[in-house]
Order: sequence, then structure tokens, then C-alpha cells
Amino acid sequence: MTTMSTVRIGRKPDPISLTDAAAAKVAELIAQEGGDDLVLRVAVRPGGCSGYSYEMFFDSEVVDDDVVRTAGAVKVAVDSASAELLAGSTLDYTDGLQGAGFHVSNPNATRTCGCGSSFS
Repeated sequence: MTTMSTVRIGRKPDPISLTDAAAAKVAELIAQEGGDDLVLRVAVRPGGCSGYSYEMFFDSEVVDDDVVRTAGAVKVAVDSASAELLAGSTLDYTDGLQGAGFHVSNPNATRTCGCGSSFS
């Protein structure tokens, strides 16, 4: 598994790490978009059947309070509020007949729904 970087004093901890498979798929998708300046933004928003839902999209803007880390060739940005809810999470990608797509493993989630995209 690829982790983003080690935590240093005075630096916010990594909110989410990417497996090698996830980093490779994100890099592939960014290349298809043709945006060398794009970062993967991972966020947590209120909503979904369990209280919160994950949001992932490509973004070209990073603000000062974002936590930005690198996984392989991919930059990942997380806003500071989402970083607390994602702390210690892992983003994985599987490609198969069952369960193809991205999946977040979040140790802070006390409950998840059947769709796998919302938690509390």
C-alpha cells in the first residue's frame, strides 16, 4: 500500500492514504482529463442515508487550509473539516465483476449504509 507521507511536528496528520491501485487509477483518470494541474479532492459532506457522504472530484484549486499530500504521482487535497472525519482513512480501487470502483475504509465510521458511500 502506498501512503502519502510521514507526519512531522507542526504538520497536520494525513487524513487519507491511497493504495497503489487507487493512486494508479486516479493518475490514469487525471491523464484522460488532460489536466496536469488537477488534484484529487476528497471531502465529507452532510447527507446520505447514514449522516455523511464521501465526495471525490478533480479540482484545480487548493486553498491555504487544505491538507495536501502526494500518493505516487497524484496530489490529494482535503479541506480541514473533512480531514478530521477522514483521519486514518484509506482509499482503494478494485476492478472486477463485483464491486468495481473506489472504496473508502474509514476507521472513524461507526455505521455505514448498504450503498457504501455514506457513514456516521
